[in-house]
Amino acid sequence: MATTANKGLRGIDAATTHISMVDGCAGKLYYRGYCIEELARESNFEEVAYLLIHGTLPNADQLAEFSEDLKRHRRLPSAFIAHLDMLPLDTPPMAILQAGTALLSGYDPDLYDESKEANQRKAMRAISLMPTMIAAWKRLKNNQGSVEPDDTLPHAANFLHMIKDRHPAEEAARFMDVAMILHAEHSFNASTFAARVVASTGADMYASLAAGIGALSGPLHGGANAQVMRNLLDTKDPELVEAWVEDQFVRGKRVSGMGHAVYKTIDPRARILQNMARSILTDHPEYRWYEMTERMALATQDVLMKKKGKKIYPNVDLYSASIYHAMGIHHDFFPAVFAMARSAGWCAHILEEKFPHPPVKPALYRPESTYVGPRRKSYVPIDER
Repeated sequence: MATTANKGLRGIDAATTHISMVDGCAGKLYYRGYCIEELARESNFEEVAYLLIHGTLPNADQLAEFSEDLKRHRRLPSAFIAHLDMLPLDTPPMAILQAGTALLSGYDPDLYDESKEANQRKAMRAISLMPTMIAAWKRLKNNQGSVEPDDTLPHAANFLHMIKDRHPAEEAARFMDVAMILHAEHSFNASTFAARVVASTGADMYASLAAGIGALSGPLHGGANAQVMRNLLDTKDPELVEAWVEDQFVRGKRVSGMGHAVYKTIDPRARILQNMARSILTDHPEYRWYEMTERMALATQDVLMKKKGKKIYPNVDLYSASIYHAMGIHHDFFPAVFAMARSAGWCAHILEEKFPHPPVKPALYRPESTYVGPRRKSYVPIDER
């Protein structure tokens, strides 16, 4: 039997799920059976969040009620905001989001109710509050006055309103909505698995979400689009992109935004974002970031094919960076924006872990490890060491 150790559990089926399916060979992604291209084209984030959490697309009344519930719970408690004011401004946005999400449990009226219905309400409240938390920290960090949520705006547009203190243009609001749909769920990735492991212990919704946020904060997971933007900023000039890519290969470093652990062809989310980036940034003052992104992708593909005879394709992180930057979102906040979208998927997985269908006996995740350290060492008294 081949060893599976030290391979990041690649190829191991840890559980069954009804939530999403990734077909890496075909380059397809489905949420509850619906293909991502159709959802991005026809749906909105609120509807997709409902689909992920409840398992079915809502009817008009259900969607209206869910959307209104999200709007009703957008405001952070005043004591929570006062606590933010006391924190060092260098605190990373993901640390704020992780700690803040855990703390929100104390404000939830369903805190000690572990029924499925109560956990669905907790999920809705967490999804509602994350954008407000991120926007509040962004404005505090930049010495800007706080901006109250606008209940006339849908979820994605309200986030842009809170960080910019003005209603977003229709095109920007639509992009943010689609970006959130595309980032909402992606099967058993590292952060989702972390959230499910914590949920399997019986921990509450907020503790499980905080675990997912912690996993997403790592540069190998949620930090990729921020690194794409740092690379673009470091390169500065479109004419220098190809040389920069060559240098990355010479130094044995990977190019962020390229390649994926599952997809063997282009990430379907990347194709959608590529088309949107081209549409939004053509004739835009920040167009060069999109131009550099395309040149970086082509140069990476060219160099890898020449040096190793391998193909590589863009992933979801490549094209979101230039648009977020053009919208005035600093790259330090990119992972937090990712998290506020992925919260819908995390909540769905936490609910599935807590309330599996069909019901199964609860079981902690408890993989084995192979001990390779020393054996039978004799204790040496401290004065003889």
